[in-house]
Amino acid sequence: MITVTNLNKTFKTPLRKEGYFATLKELISREFIYKKAVDNINFTLQKGEIVGYIGRNGAGKSTTIKMLSGILQPTSGTVMVNGLNPAKQRMQNAKQMGVVFGQKTQLWWDVPLIESFKLLKEIYQIESKVYEKNIEQFTAMLGLEELLNKPVRQMSLGQRVKSDIAAALLHNPSILFLDEPTIGVDALSKKALYDFILRINKEREVTILLTTHDLKDMEKLCSRIMIIDEGKLMYDGSLQDMIQKYGTTRMLSVEFESTVKDFNIPKAKLTSSEGNRKTYVFNRLDTTPSSLIDYISKQHSIIDLQVIEPEVEEVLRNMYSEALLS
Repeated sequence: MITVTNLNKTFKTPLRKEGYFATLKELISREFIYKKAVDNINFTLQKGEIVGYIGRNGAGKSTTIKMLSGILQPTSGTVMVNGLNPAKQRMQNAKQMGVVFGQKTQLWWDVPLIESFKLLKEIYQIESKVYEKNIEQFTAMLGLEELLNKPVRQMSLGQRVKSDIAAALLHNPSILFLDEPTIGVDALSKKALYDFILRINKEREVTILLTTHDLKDMEKLCSRIMIIDEGKLMYDGSLQDMIQKYGTTRMLSVEFESTVKDFNIPKAKLTSSEGNRKTYVFNRLDTTPSSLIDYISKQHSIIDLQVIEPEVEEVLRNMYSEALLS
């Protein structure tokens, strides 16, 4: 579906110096600053995958998306999307993909939403039956009934993002690029977007590449994640594997049959004690939950327990720390 091989993108910007003589010198010969935004990246996306593409600001996420969509041309390396070269076959590539940039809209600001949809029907030359079917389905799934005759400028951010995603899918693309789609969106609208994206992916096998700073997006939607930092691909795999590899800290929450005094456990630290429940933190490289439970159960009666995995934010911090030290 999508194959990226040895992909590089370097931006060249003029070096600006202050002073009269520096300005004169620039007229004769200019100096430039070279910034490598994407550094020798390789990956393949299969049909129907939902892949999270995450990283810090300036890591190279949006630059990659722009090369996949044909907006930018690679400095070197190759990109193939369904057998097409996006930079050389931009029009053909546009017909097979949908793109949503969270801070930008493809909808016309001052006209009712339905008029934007009609314009997109003409731009993409969508057959009337396909268009009508998609409008009916997307309107019902995303709750757009009351928005169809409303100008985009009068919509909330959540309403506008839902409308943008519907617009991106009107022409039945096989690939959907979502660049920070939920940034600033309220929790209720996010839930509707999650449900819609998962359903479209399942029913139509749309391949989705999602860039996001909201790690809840990744947890809710993605079967696979790729992490980019300073233009380089740091990780490519499942969320669970990433947590296992980099999330060394775990918590064990234990509820006892009756109130017990605080006590320590070898290779674990007590972090909270409320009523009959105590919580311990431990390093999975030093001990196992079963060893801790065995130790506790020999001393006190347990009625409930839970092993709590580390937060994704903590795992990413550990990954970045390792990258800085290596």
